Amino acid sequence: MAPDIGPSAAGAAVEGRAGRPGRSAWRSLLRTRETSVLGALAVSVLAASLLVEGFATGRNGGFLVLDIACVALIALPMTLIVITGEIDLSVASTLGLTSAVMGQLWWVGVPLETIVPLCLLLGAVLGVVNGLLVTVAGLPSLAVTIGTMALYRGLAYVVLGDRAVADFPMSWTGGATSRLPGTDLPWVALLVAGLAVVFGVVLHATPFGRALYAIGSNEEAARFSGIGVPAAKLGLFTASGAVAALAGVFWTLQYGSARADNAFGLELSVVAAVLLGGVSIFGGRGALVGVLGGVLLLGTVRNALQLADVSADALNIVTGLLLVVSVVLPNTAARLRERRRAAAPPQGPPAPPP
Repeated sequence: MAPDIGPSAAGAAVEGRAGRPGRSAWRSLLRTRETSVLGALAVSVLAASLLVEGFATGRNGGFLVLDIACVALIALPMTLIVITGEIDLSVASTLGLTSAVMGQLWWVGVPLETIVPLCLLLGAVLGVVNGLLVTVAGLPSLAVTIGTMALYRGLAYVVLGDRAVADFPMSWTGGATSRLPGTDLPWVALLVAGLAVVFGVVLHATPFGRALYAIGSNEEAARFSGIGVPAAKLGLFTASGAVAALAGVFWTLQYGSARADNAFGLELSVVAAVLLGGVSIFGGRGALVGVLGGVLLLGTVRNALQLADVSADALNIVTGLLLVVSVVLPNTAARLRERRRAAAPPQGPPAPPP
């Protein structure tokens, strides 16, 4: 049975006599992490619009979407992985290796129409390696993906070295940052939205998605109930690698440069957005709408600080603080609730009338 995964669950609470949600329903709705994140996002956008010059413009909105596109893409499969109680820290290195291979293949004359599917296949293979080490070898995903994070980044330097390949066709690089006709919205927003719908349906509207919550809540019980835990995890790591490779292709074309150090440290932003969006680091809980809100919140804060001429080091500090807060606050709140329950007097049956 899947756990409570967001505001939709709160919406099913007890209603009042007049057909309106009762007080308990509103309290439950306001307490959800997803609602809190979306509220914080609204406050951040309003504050940045009022205090930061140039933030509330369509042009800046387009740049904001381009800036968060790769984080949003990688966060989609990462959400499902973390819900099962696992994690993939190799995503940024997968992106970097994909970019390096893309640059090297273009350097030797392979057409981009062939390079792109090869890069996606490479990402899937890298994800399979992670998945097999976790599911077959039985190693913890944290240790595995820390190792492959270093391995894949090292391979990127082996493939491309310190060179930068930057002579990609303008039709590809310009297309990567082009806007939808009549708007400032880049076309990549449609790609992110389409994949978000796919992953959202898989997570929240299929038996497979419910199985992921069961795995994260109690993996041993999920195995006994007949859920194919190894196959599910292998599929998720494969999807994570493929989407990270897709992000690598977009990153390379967006900046017009294939480098081995592309997206260095991006995994921190991805994990911060996922946890900030309400996904439990211990698995079993989370909703995709909260993660997308977390991506937008993180991107909004960083964009506003950049417009305010805040240094890159300070931006990293903010990202780290948000990551710590997203882990500490839920656990602190859970412990306080447990203490209140333990301190509450037991409620026995009512005394019989005299």
